[in-house]
Amino acid sequence: MRRPNTVAYRHLATDPVLGGLIETVGRPDPFDWAERDFPSSTNFEAMALHIVGQQISVAAALTIFARVTAAAGGAVTPSGLLALTEEDLRTCGLSRAKAAYLHDLARRQDDGTIDLENMDDVDDTTALTDLTAVHGVGLWSAQMFLIHQLKRPDILPAGDIGIRRAVQKAWQLGADPGIEETRRRALAWAPYRTYAAALLWASLRIDAPASEA
Repeated sequence: MRRPNTVAYRHLATDPVLGGLIETVGRPDPFDWAERDFPSSTNFEAMALHIVGQQISVAAALTIFARVTAAAGGAVTPSGLLALTEEDLRTCGLSRAKAAYLHDLARRQDDGTIDLENMDDVDDTTALTDLTAVHGVGLWSAQMFLIHQLKRPDILPAGDIGIRRAVQKAWQLGADPGIEETRRRALAWAPYRTYAAALLWASLRIDAPASEA
């Protein structure tokens, strides 16, 4: 049986520009860094960490999350977070808004409004809708969760500035494309748009020669 990476990149290589990027940067595994940079034992912990990490560095996020984990009794669970007051969470280094977001996530998981631990059979659209209903969870955070935790193969974060900048560079566009333009361009990459995203992100880390459409 062929590995998913092989099948995905064979499909993406039918696009001449992506094919050129594959020759230059290889075939990055879009799921490789999840365990390395954001260790977590449950999907709930991972989503909580995504919230904590919004707009701050990875190092700062992990430091604050370690404090939250200790305050919650050694593991970040819905009941553990709900037992903490907003002030308890702020003492850990969280803003008032992020403390509220964590409490909303915990309440939804606790009462069954969302079930982060059993989303394998939930389609991408429904999962994104459920996640973005949580206060403080935007589309980008939800998409990152689907990629890094659920390992979904067909997610393209078109709003990500890195993705759009990589598209501009690879296709030699006059300016970064808009979100809708990026989405339209990516339609042909389905059902492996997560792999395309990994390829585009990787292309920003090297001095890849520009390709022509």
